[in-house]
Amino acid sequence: MGSPLKKVKREKHDDGETIDRLSELPDCVLLHILSLLKTKHAVQTCILSTRWKNLWKRLSNLIVSSSQFKNLKCFIKFVGQFLSLRDESTILHDFKFQCLSDWECGMHKKSQIRTFKYVVSHNIERIFEYVVSHNVKGLHIDIQCDINYFPPSFFSCHTLTSLNLSFSDSQETLFPNSLNFPALTNLSLHYLAFRAGDDGRVKPFTLFNRLNSLTLRYCKVLGKQNICISSVTLANLIIEYCNFELNTPNLCNFVYKGIPLVKQLCGSKNNLCSVKHVNIDIDDRSLKKSAQTSLILHNWLVELANIESLTICSHTLEILYYVRDKLKVEFLLCNLKSLKVKTDRSSIHDGILEFFLQNSPSAKVELIRRLRELNLSM
Repeated sequence: MGSPLKKVKREKHDDGETIDRLSELPDCVLLHILSLLKTKHAVQTCILSTRWKNLWKRLSNLIVSSSQFKNLKCFIKFVGQFLSLRDESTILHDFKFQCLSDWECGMHKKSQIRTFKYVVSHNIERIFEYVVSHNVKGLHIDIQCDINYFPPSFFSCHTLTSLNLSFSDSQETLFPNSLNFPALTNLSLHYLAFRAGDDGRVKPFTLFNRLNSLTLRYCKVLGKQNICISSVTLANLIIEYCNFELNTPNLCNFVYKGIPLVKQLCGSKNNLCSVKHVNIDIDDRSLKKSAQTSLILHNWLVELANIESLTICSHTLEILYYVRDKLKVEFLLCNLKSLKVKTDRSSIHDGILEFFLQNSPSAKVELIRRLRELNLSM
């Protein structure tokens, strides 16, 4: 007796009522549809018909997440089997691997945490080797544990154009100093640690000659040095809770969030004359040291004198305003065309805006209500 699915399809076809038009689409269209699904769901389409049986093996964009499995063992088993059965002749364009924390993977006992970290770190090293050997272009790794080392094959991936790495918030995973990614244009790093190179400086991105966009979130340096971001190609930079210094003569967009401790961005305003759009979100803890914070921010704005748009919090404006007599220097934002102020109030004191816009009175001012955003997220 044939399967119920085949019987129903045959009966409908005999009556001339339905035709499986979806399966008649070209492979490229079906593969595009599958690429929009999580990889687990894409594999499950193999039961639809013989037409779909092996399509998933030719996917070039893969998304695997532990959130779709009842426990870590099932997840790791699926990933291993999938990669071993995948069509070796198909290029690997993008690979996204996400393994959530212990309790979210069904591992509730503290005694299992060490096993979790060992299993994940061991398998992530195998994944690195697989994707590099298959000339991956986009790689996104998000695991909530640290790894001991990156495999040697990862150190020189010549096809990689986009890399996103996120590890445990303990910041124990070291970012290698000797990486060589000649095609890399987009880099995002979360919870990594850096150390000084042979010259005693922390310059991890020097060899990335095509880097266009860089994001650093909650990264630290082993020692008291800053991360030196040196790049003539970098145009977009996002930094959250990291100490840094810049040598980026072609930077256009700069976003900062955290507690400002670096007194100068690069020490020369001419080096940042290309920056046009800035977003600064200061941590409320900085309010306790308003004098120090205001001096640092003032130095930053002097270096960013040519910006055309600025997004900033109202309490940051107030810090700068109330210590204006101590600074004794006027702002030089002569080219400012847009000022967006994040606030939980309906208005900003006119004196604050007049002080801040003294050299760009025609700039458009927009208030962004923080209270509204909080309500929407509740």
